[in-house]
Amino acid sequence: MSLHHIFDVELAVKSLPYVIQGLGYTVLIAFLSMFFGLSLGFIISLFRSSERFILRLPARVYISFMRGIPMLALLMIIYFALPVVGIQFTAVTAAMIAFSINSAAYIAEIIRASLMSVGKGQWDAAYALGFNKRQALMRIIVPQASRIAVPPLLNVFLDLVKTTSLASSITVPELLYKAQIVAGRSFDSMTMYILIALIYWVICILISTFGEKLEKRLSASYE
Repeated sequence: MSLHHIFDVELAVKSLPYVIQGLGYTVLIAFLSMFFGLSLGFIISLFRSSERFILRLPARVYISFMRGIPMLALLMIIYFALPVVGIQFTAVTAAMIAFSINSAAYIAEIIRASLMSVGKGQWDAAYALGFNKRQALMRIIVPQASRIAVPPLLNVFLDLVKTTSLASSITVPELLYKAQIVAGRSFDSMTMYILIALIYWVICILISTFGEKLEKRLSASYE
């Protein structure tokens, strides 16, 4: 079997402008899901670390549940099952909700571990300066924990970018959805899947490069 039968370069180049039209949805869903996932994950991490059982238990159950169910199943429940009880979202909104609440579970554990890695002496120093617990957390602990959290959070974001391809299953016109349309017209699925893989690879390289620079900058600020 020749290379042409596996990857049709002419078809890939010709289809690229159309497929790239889905990039906007991929980027939009990934960034907004990461933003909301970070916000929710931070709150859950505080609940998870709380000394109050009434806060700690729901957080543990939430994290366990979200980490234990397939992403595709969660997406289908939000988009197809919730309308049965009168709650309906557009495909894009359903995707963002699903990816946000799922990523929040992983982000919460990363943030919790990062906060715990900051030495107890930092808390004592903050209290000695007259800070209350909230001030100590936001002004002293979080900035130091951020440097530790960046690498694993970057991995979550990279996974999130790739996971947005599942949104094609509920007709969100992102990269994979566009590629599947071309594959259906050209009867050449292999070329389109390879093209999509290359596009995601480039996106992840750019994100990784930015993440490495951010990590170095944060590390330099504490040296």
